[in-house]
Amino acid sequence: MQLQHVNIKLLIQNGDGASLEPLIPVFHGWIENQAAKDELLIDVADYTHVPAGPGIVLIGHEANYSVDNTGNRLGVRYNRKAALDGTNQDRLSQAARAALTACKRLETEPRLGGNFRFNGQDIEIFINDRLIAPNTAATRQAFDADFHLFSRKLFRGKEYSISYGEDPRSLFTAFVKTAEPFSVADLLDALA
Repeated sequence: MQLQHVNIKLLIQNGDGASLEPLIPVFHGWIENQAAKDELLIDVADYTHVPAGPGIVLIGHEANYSVDNTGNRLGVRYNRKAALDGTNQDRLSQAARAALTACKRLETEPRLGGNFRFNGQDIEIFINDRLIAPNTAATRQAFDADFHLFSRKLFRGKEYSISYGEDPRSLFTAFVKTAEPFSVADLLDALA
């Protein structure tokens, strides 16, 4: 089975008190400079009024970027909308590189004062396509080897664990946690 519409969410350190408002001009700057390689960035949407919701979303043609608070878990989320060629590993790696690159930009953005830093240990992988990947035991079994292969590469063979969401009403989700923290730069190097 081929995965499409891969989402990667990198959880933020101490995200409880971070205001999302400063992200609006930052994301507008990304549009102005077309900061995402090979992706057309179009608009910014503010959903901060939605409790435990999508936060601030940078809307693109191929993908959306957001600082998302779904499930009261604040993180930088990459949501691939356009189909990609290649293997499941190619698509997982592409989404992770895009999310990590966005996180790196946010970590180094002076206007954000260091409030958006990856916690180094928690990554969520969603498949935003219920037809290809319904949230069932069969889907978990079908893609488990792909997620483990990807995680071994990303974490360079270091210890990690994967658990899966089981609510059939939710997107198929893998929760990946490492035993030791990794920096954004380390993870980008592992995917190079």
